[in-house]
Amino acid sequence: MSNVGVEEVPVADAEADAAVAAAEDVPAAALDAFVDAQADAPEDAAGVEETPDVDAPGDPMQEFRDTLWSQPGDWYVVHTYSGMENRVKANVESRTTSLNMEDFIYEVKVPVEEVAEIKNGQRRLVKRTVLPGYVLVRMDLTDESWAAVRHTPSVTGFVGHSHQPVPLSLSEVEAMLAPAVEAEVAAVAQVGAPQQPKKAAKVEFDDFATGDSVMVVDGPFATLHATITEINVDAQRVKALVEIFGRETPVELSFTQIQRA
Repeated sequence: MSNVGVEEVPVADAEADAAVAAAEDVPAAALDAFVDAQADAPEDAAGVEETPDVDAPGDPMQEFRDTLWSQPGDWYVVHTYSGMENRVKANVESRTTSLNMEDFIYEVKVPVEEVAEIKNGQRRLVKRTVLPGYVLVRMDLTDESWAAVRHTPSVTGFVGHSHQPVPLSLSEVEAMLAPAVEAEVAAVAQVGAPQQPKKAAKVEFDDFATGDSVMVVDGPFATLHATITEINVDAQRVKALVEIFGRETPVELSFTQIQRA
């Protein structure tokens, strides 16, 4: 008999077709069992590549310190009209761009801290400036950069010698900027965490009065003396005058931040 018209199927293709057919005949339960077994089977250690966890978060406070100490420029204190700190910040940043001073003026900061405030019987957290009437500017001091900052609206001058201000030490800058970073870290840590009522430590304040001199024991003004000008017993806070950069500056402090001098 003639073999004309009969197409020879390659052996490999025939085996593949048989495998497909066999697979189609596997009961669903058996297939599920196979998948489960594969999922439970230990992976071959030799074939698994361990990838370092590059996204593992580090210590935010340490990152803040490392960045602070590695940045170019020096930090200078600029005196402003009280209550105009944020506007001065925006104006200095705008002038830096318009005057092409980006290579000399790097950053403007208004140090803030988060404090508890009781209003209408409700306790809430609010942000307040650490240094009322001051902003910090990181810059390389030249005649041009000095003029760009000094002639910004609502700026009254640099702290220190008018034309040769002395920069802050990085330790001083860290103490002023750290409260805001710490507040952000705490806020992130609380996301998703079960909320538990907090009991604020009650501090007796009967021994203090307006006009008393106290020592600041916590916060950016630690070790400085302050004179109490106003007492809010309900909020457990005082308003006081602290000598900062040779000038008495009004600040708010909690009862726990001060003690009798």
